[in-house]
Amino acid sequence: MILRTLILIFAIIPAMASFSQTDFERIPRKKPDFSQIQREINDRTSPYYYPRLMEEFQRNDTIMKLDKYRYLYLGYSLQEDYNPYRTPSFTNMAANIDRANLTRQECDTVIKYCNMAMQDNPFDLQQMSTLISALRQRGSTALADIWQYKFNYILMAIVSTGTGLDEENAWYVIEPQHEYVLLNMMGFVITNHLFYEPYYEFLTVTDRNGKSAGGYYFNIHHILEEYFRKFPDEL
Repeated sequence: MILRTLILIFAIIPAMASFSQTDFERIPRKKPDFSQIQREINDRTSPYYYPRLMEEFQRNDTIMKLDKYRYLYLGYSLQEDYNPYRTPSFTNMAANIDRANLTRQECDTVIKYCNMAMQDNPFDLQQMSTLISALRQRGSTALADIWQYKFNYILMAIVSTGTGLDEENAWYVIEPQHEYVLLNMMGFVITNHLFYEPYYEFLTVTDRNGKSAGGYYFNIHHILEEYFRKFPDEL
């Protein structure tokens, strides 16, 4: 099945530094209501009107909080150019960042292409993580901190959709790669990726020491719904 193949493409991503799980535990959880999200992001009088949300996100500040990030992240899946399985327009630069000491010129190249990739897809979290690392190596600490803030809040927006512990409380993502990024940042290593009808994915994990840590559920109903609405020939 083409769709299943596309999902598996995202299975190989570089490991990243873990994000504090304690921070996640403080986040309020609520299953997303996409009908409500659509109303809010299309309402010019709403604080969640999508063009303004995206403008705020693209500014280099740290004013936005979790409520806006939740509408920003989930609302992106309701935009006309959304495609959860599209091929990135630019080659991923993550391989370069594996080197501990990039030259100034190499940092500049990585930063350039990461920015270009995120102009095409503002929620390419792999590129965003790579950009943060390159900026830190380049000495642009303040800008790296801003991007880290954005990155963290996007992950928290995902976590806010559930607990991930069962199907009823599964997490919602807008791209399959985000499942891996989230669990990597929580300090887990993914060992298997299973699909359960009608629209759940279950990722089994170990901790960094290789000890089994169970698994987490993701609800991809909205991903599939939007994908097949736009690409009915893939059904």
